[in-house]
Amino acid sequence: MFFSPQCASKHSNSGNYGNREMTIFGFNTDVKHGDTVYHVQSEARPSDLVVQTLVFMKGLCVGKRTVSYAQEASAPDFSDEAIHQLLKAQHRTVIDAINAGNMDSALGTVGEVQDIGGSGLSLRWIKADPIGSEGGFILHLQVTDAGKAVAGAEAVARIGSDADAPVIARSTSDNSGNIDMQIVLNDELRRESSLTVQATYGAKSATRKFRFKKANQQP
Repeated sequence: MFFSPQCASKHSNSGNYGNREMTIFGFNTDVKHGDTVYHVQSEARPSDLVVQTLVFMKGLCVGKRTVSYAQEASAPDFSDEAIHQLLKAQHRTVIDAINAGNMDSALGTVGEVQDIGGSGLSLRWIKADPIGSEGGFILHLQVTDAGKAVAGAEAVARIGSDADAPVIARSTSDNSGNIDMQIVLNDELRRESSLTVQATYGAKSATRKFRFKKANQQP
């Protein structure tokens, strides 16, 4: 078993909205600015608790915006409709930015994932190194604020996506914004096959869900 952020994009059919575990939410729009046509593709990835917008030019991905709703997902009134509205607003924001000739303002840097609200704080996946055989791993992340490394951010990891789940690991970012979290595998973590990491710095936060997969499975 090894650890993966499961960040590969999935193409989706727009207009299908149903059970959050069964349906991929999506919008696809072609936008022309000057002589350039951009294809904007937005989708929800419920298993990762994020909404993501990709911008393509001539089939090449030229930009991406990813927002996490992991912090809100455990609220009793959080619904598929809330995800739909979040995705719709993000899709429109990117389209409006392209029309205004200011696409970069609506897109993040590679690997950047912010919480809803776009406070600027981001939690970026780097890698995971295994510890022994099935004994655990060290999760390597980086915290940035508006693209700059953040020192002194506090990070906690919880099993699954329940905000009330017990903390299983803590760490603090170094001067390069890097966080190393040692995660010990136990029966509950193997059963849940995912964990949520939240980094906080002052009043800002960034939250991401990460999932396990079997070593012999394809990404």
